[in-house]
Amino acid sequence: MEKVRVLVIDDSALVRKLLSAMLDSDPGIEVVGVAADPLIARDKIKLLNPDVLTLDVEMPRMDGLTFLENLMRLRPMPVVMVSSLTERGAEVTLRALELGAVDFFTKPSSDLANSFAESAQDICAKVKLAALSKPRAYTAVQKLDVPPRLSADAVLPRMPSPGTRGNGRIIAIGASTGGTEAIRVLLAAMPPDAPPIVITQHIPAAFSGPFAARVDHCSAMRVCEARDGQPIQPGHAYIAPGSQHLLVMWDGAKHVCRLHDGPQVNRHKPSVDVLFRSMAANVGASTVAVLLTGMGDDGARGLLELRDGGAPTLVQDEATSVVWGMPGAAWKMGAADEMLPLERIAARLLALAQQPIAGALRVVS
Repeated sequence: MEKVRVLVIDDSALVRKLLSAMLDSDPGIEVVGVAADPLIARDKIKLLNPDVLTLDVEMPRMDGLTFLENLMRLRPMPVVMVSSLTERGAEVTLRALELGAVDFFTKPSSDLANSFAESAQDICAKVKLAALSKPRAYTAVQKLDVPPRLSADAVLPRMPSPGTRGNGRIIAIGASTGGTEAIRVLLAAMPPDAPPIVITQHIPAAFSGPFAARVDHCSAMRVCEARDGQPIQPGHAYIAPGSQHLLVMWDGAKHVCRLHDGPQVNRHKPSVDVLFRSMAANVGASTVAVLLTGMGDDGARGLLELRDGGAPTLVQDEATSVVWGMPGAAWKMGAADEMLPLERIAARLLALAQQPIAGALRVVS
């Protein structure tokens, strides 16, 4: 296989040196150039034609977001953002994902050499996966130690479907790479009285709160980061915190959000499989579930459990997915009833939520 050719853009000479050395240490990556600011980068992109850019946010002469917006409008290409774990950094990174960046990694605030070295596996993986993505033009509308891969059983054992509980449908959404923008588009199309929505998006803990706040501004629904014990109500969307699994549980009178600090499932916390497993066990056929863009296969098995229990299930199509990993895995294993482009999913979820629940017994306790 040909190496992934990377251009590193950062105003810090030390960061350029450390990041370049780290990426070059991966046999599947070649750093073809570096740039201290976007204007230099612009010329080097034309000269070197890299496969992937790593892009800093705060730089002289032109900030990273302005450069990214121009780039994705004129010459879409895979971009991995460099950001810091601060509230400002979270907001900027979410905006970058909205503009078309494929992924991001966090720039350490101190001890750069050791911190970058500890993140080598993650950074290299993000760059190589970004090279496989299909960025679209922005419009204003080596063997390494890895943790064991656990299934949803590590958090919640599989139980028989309860039929239906509560007074109506609950929509469940799972997503990863590209999902922050897909979720924003989907929730922006929902009316204020939409059925309750629960969401697991793979996202760091420092970013989930700002992400929920950002989506809340563009949706007629009330969107929030889920809290433990929070009742699930129509017109509200609940996003899993970035450090905990989100489960939907029945407390004897109503459905509530439950947060679980268990192990990673499919090497993710929060995990979509955990959310979908809890829906299968506590909501059953009253669920309407969709798996959106994302790398890997987290959520595919959970979606199959929901479909087997009588819940309608959807996946996002390949053409509108940034990475068709999770929805593709679900589709290939027969876990989805339908495959739709992103712009049609919200309307279809609402239509399915209005349908009667065929063949399900009503359980209220």
